[in-house]
Amino acid sequence: MLEEGKAEELSRAQGRFMCFVRKKHARVGLAETLSTFVMMVFGLGSVAQVVTGGGLFGDYLSINLGFGLGVAMGVHIGGKVSGAHMNAAVSFTMCVLGRLGWKMLPLYVAAQLLGSFFAAGTVFILYYDAIYHYCEGNFTVSGPKATAGIFATYPAPYIPTHAGFLDQVLGTAMLLLCLTALADQRNQPAPSGGEPVAVGALVLLIGVSMGSNSGYAINPTRDLGPRIFTAFAGWGSEVFRAGNAWWWVPVVAPLVGGVTGALIYKALVELLHPVHTDKELEHREGSSECAPLDQCKKGTAEVCV
Repeated sequence: MLEEGKAEELSRAQGRFMCFVRKKHARVGLAETLSTFVMMVFGLGSVAQVVTGGGLFGDYLSINLGFGLGVAMGVHIGGKVSGAHMNAAVSFTMCVLGRLGWKMLPLYVAAQLLGSFFAAGTVFILYYDAIYHYCEGNFTVSGPKATAGIFATYPAPYIPTHAGFLDQVLGTAMLLLCLTALADQRNQPAPSGGEPVAVGALVLLIGVSMGSNSGYAINPTRDLGPRIFTAFAGWGSEVFRAGNAWWWVPVVAPLVGGVTGALIYKALVELLHPVHTDKELEHREGSSECAPLDQCKKGTAEVCV
């Protein structure tokens, strides 16, 4: 009887857990955490391999490919559950556009920070010996053997703070502008099932064109989570002081840039799509280049073409 009672209690506990997991907030949080974790493991892992290998195991293009393909895998994991934002700037912009409730924003940000933090820890454990050998145990933020840049972004020595801020605003604006276009069903959206490849290619494109100034964080949670980890893992508080206290730039600038890019696309393209009545007027006047489906069925081949 005692064994049966324990089995029943265990069964009830499992049922409560599964009930919790099936709730929307739990499903979204877990999916967003896992997709961010996968994206960051591949991205940070590619940086660690290039840095500690001294160029023998890849180069700058390898890092861009790592993050681009990592984003694609992350979208595959959480795309249909949380949308796989993996980026607080994306989540914030979706709230501004009314496509995500503001009450969901803390959940998304917390999940992304958690996924990024644990991804940094995973890469640190995986590459600890390589990092230690590369810098001879001296974990520094700047200098010829600096390794903090494996996990978070830092500006190039010639980049002042205001120029770095603009760099992050522009990079994130391009990201959200193109993401909004890829989701616009009335324009030229990404093909069904091809969204991960399209988004990954977009991140790769931003990396190879706008990445040299400050590492194209374009993502507050991608940068802040690993930065916090490095502060505890041996690099110390210098990770927040380096680059004239650079740490706040990849946190604030992407939020500004994301909203700016999305609003530019909406103002110049999405809001100017013809409404249904305008289309009907164009067809009646014969000014349209396309024919309605029913006309195509009844008319001649020339009309359909």
